[in-house]
Amino acid sequence: MTNEDAFEDVVDLLADEYAQSILRATSVEGMSADELSSHCEMSPPTVYRRLESLRAADLVEERQRVDPDGHHAKEYYASLSDVHIGLEGGEFECDIERRESDVADHFTELFENL
Repeated sequence: MTNEDAFEDVVDLLADEYAQSILRATSVEGMSADELSSHCEMSPPTVYRRLESLRAADLVEERQRVDPDGHHAKEYYASLSDVHIGLEGGEFECDIERRESDVADHFTELFENL
């Protein structure tokens, strides 16, 4: 994939109202696909398609939610922090800043949910 293809993919995703809704929701708190479907008022297949595209572009991250009753679910968090778009020498440049993923916080969350 060229830099131009990556730029177009990110721009297309950020222009998509469903992807925007998922990013807004998961920037506040982690949510499962079912929770996103309800919260964002979209069908589960639409949620899964957008999540796959957002994960491929590294704009959301997936974590395992451990429930005390033994039912585990994937939970999604926005990893996107900032997007900077520039134009240099006839070429667009896209710089994406992502949130820091703190491993210690992941372990804390895991143990708190046991």
